[in-house]
Amino acid sequence: MRLGRPLVAVLGGLVLALTTTGAAFAANGTFVWLGPKGKAYSIENPPEHKCFDMAQEARGARNEMKKPLVVYTQKKCKGTALRLAPGNSAPSGARFASVVFNPR
Repeated sequence: MRLGRPLVAVLGGLVLALTTTGAAFAANGTFVWLGPKGKAYSIENPPEHKCFDMAQEARGARNEMKKPLVVYTQKKCKGTALRLAPGNSAPSGARFASVVFNPR
């Protein structure tokens, strides 16, 4: 399976952040979204309270975690915000450019 460099960089950064911050600062559960060509991507137990920019097209955010998250229409957690409570999903066509897990 071939992943684009931007996606690998974002996911690699999240993995690095998870290993350096420890599980105590991770939002428990899974974050799922659709990338280019409708391919599903997910990460488990992402770090909390930090803004992450998506490196490529992202839409249809789904919060399968125990804490809320917020997706934003622009990078650096700017633009229109959509808060997703645990177990909730954004509309499948709703694009986002950044996300913060368990915002303050």
